[in-house]
Amino acid sequence: MRVAYSDAALFTPVVGNWLSSGSLSVDWALRIDTLTVVMLVVVTTVSSLVHLYSIGYMHEDPHRPRFFAYLSLFTFAMLMLVTADNLVQMFFGWEGVGLASYLLIGFWYEKPSANAAAIKAFVVNRVGDFGFALGIFLVFTLTGSVALDTIFAAAPGLAGKPLHIFGLDWDAMTITCLLLFMGAMGKSAQFLLHTWLPDAMEGPTPVSALIHAATMVTAGVFMVARLSPLFEQAPAALSVVTVFCATTAFFAATVGLVQNDIKRVIAYSTCSQLGYMFVALGVGGYSLGIFHLFTHAFFKALLFLGAGSVIHAMHHEQDMRKMGGLHKHIPITFWMMTVGTFSLTGLPLTAGFFSKDAIIEAAFVSHRPGAVYAFFMVAIAAGLTSFYSWRLVFMTFFGPETWAGQGHDAHGHEDQAHDDHAHGDDHGHRLEPHESPAVMLIPLYVLAAGSLFAGLIFRNAFIGEGAEAFWKKALYYAPDNHILHEMHDVPETVAHLATWMMLTGFAVAAYMYVFSRGTPRKLAERNPMLYKFLLNKWYFDELYDFLFVRPAFWLGRLFWKGGDGRIIDGLGPDGISARVLDGSARVVKLQTGYLYHYAFAMLIGVAALITWYLVGGVR
Repeated sequence: MRVAYSDAALFTPVVGNWLSSGSLSVDWALRIDTLTVVMLVVVTTVSSLVHLYSIGYMHEDPHRPRFFAYLSLFTFAMLMLVTADNLVQMFFGWEGVGLASYLLIGFWYEKPSANAAAIKAFVVNRVGDFGFALGIFLVFTLTGSVALDTIFAAAPGLAGKPLHIFGLDWDAMTITCLLLFMGAMGKSAQFLLHTWLPDAMEGPTPVSALIHAATMVTAGVFMVARLSPLFEQAPAALSVVTVFCATTAFFAATVGLVQNDIKRVIAYSTCSQLGYMFVALGVGGYSLGIFHLFTHAFFKALLFLGAGSVIHAMHHEQDMRKMGGLHKHIPITFWMMTVGTFSLTGLPLTAGFFSKDAIIEAAFVSHRPGAVYAFFMVAIAAGLTSFYSWRLVFMTFFGPETWAGQGHDAHGHEDQAHDDHAHGDDHGHRLEPHESPAVMLIPLYVLAAGSLFAGLIFRNAFIGEGAEAFWKKALYYAPDNHILHEMHDVPETVAHLATWMMLTGFAVAAYMYVFSRGTPRKLAERNPMLYKFLLNKWYFDELYDFLFVRPAFWLGRLFWKGGDGRIIDGLGPDGISARVLDGSARVVKLQTGYLYHYAFAMLIGVAALITWYLVGGVR
């Protein structure tokens, strides 16, 4: 192993040469700088807590060894991704988390819905990964290297360089960064490539926490931040990032308003918060995006693991309409989820308050094209986030106990996407919610502490006066990028906007789900088209099914039955074998088993032989 020190803030031990082909040489090296350390803290902390939590959550599942093997594989792949010193090594970790997510989402492979969700996640991610791979190819074409230091050194010289494609000249850095961002869209479930994320809830709840809090979905955010020297040379690409991801923040928040599955509400919250992170990156606030990634890991993991505790208490019921009044039965889980909701919605002094408010302020002061649109989208999304988050709390922990007196089927029902690992001995008993064991509650305490204090403790280091000394050039800011300074000079109305939106969302949710519980049903009945539009997630699944899935199946059947079956097999091996069988079927009819048939055939042969001899003899 050889060690390289490019500067005082960067440590890059080279394990050895990985592969060489022509002018391409790839070393397996570990890039250790501030950005890597932040990601290592996030990934290892959340992964450790999820492993600990899973000991209790999966204690009755007969396939626990396989589950923990998949969890460890997932963590290994994510660690390889965040420590990569070149794009090929990063792509290795990138595909590794994709593979592990497929295995974890489809862990309960007996359920057709879990298999379908795993395949969907895998296929949709391959769409984004195709763009990421093309981006890597283009980077190598432009710079002659995939090593990050070489690429970053060459980036300023590529600004404004034309790239001739399809008969037209394009800006090379813009095309490159858009292709790289396409990979981030798939992995981080941004608008148009988001459809896999809610379906990933088919996996066990600890998987949801691991995928949605600190690992897979944040890989795209990390990648864009890591490649900030490239994106700073492509302002048009950053505008695309800003607009697309602001749309994601708003879109996911609207869908979360009407979801009834407790895990799906939190899943759409993840999608929306990822939009916030990318908006921060898009307006040039790279440390802002990583700061929200950091704080989000705590409160989102807390919410998912808290939801798992609720599901465990409710014997694997996930429909919030069948809950209610649980704060008296599972008080620890209630308070932990309330802390997570405080942080997610941005209660002052919580972790989410510092990072989310900063992103809204940065979008307001940014001069990037699309920043004004992003400001309004993320501000509106803040109010919607507060509404659906408190709706979850009120429906789950307050109101009438709709589950009281009911029995439960611990094997669940596939149409309700229940966790269905074995609890067969409880089948048919009266449902009595119970608090989770200590092994499941300890991770909640740790995450709750992070959700409350991580923002307050680390704000100055990430985005405050100590940011320059903290990051030590791990993130690149162009000389004219002063977003971190400008955001501190916003008007008071903007500075407090997120808080007012949070309070408004809380008040509306409290009115509709505590004081006037019939109002949501009346609103849905008065606006059936809007309600169905949101409930069906803007009909993206149906649209993609019509545009892509059905044509793909039709084309596949055409090539399978028409091309392969009728033409290749029909004229090839199947056709030849069929003709042989036809011929043998006719020939076998000559073997009748009757002596007089054989004697008759012999006479015909003798007659033919004599005739041939006589005719030949005369000549």
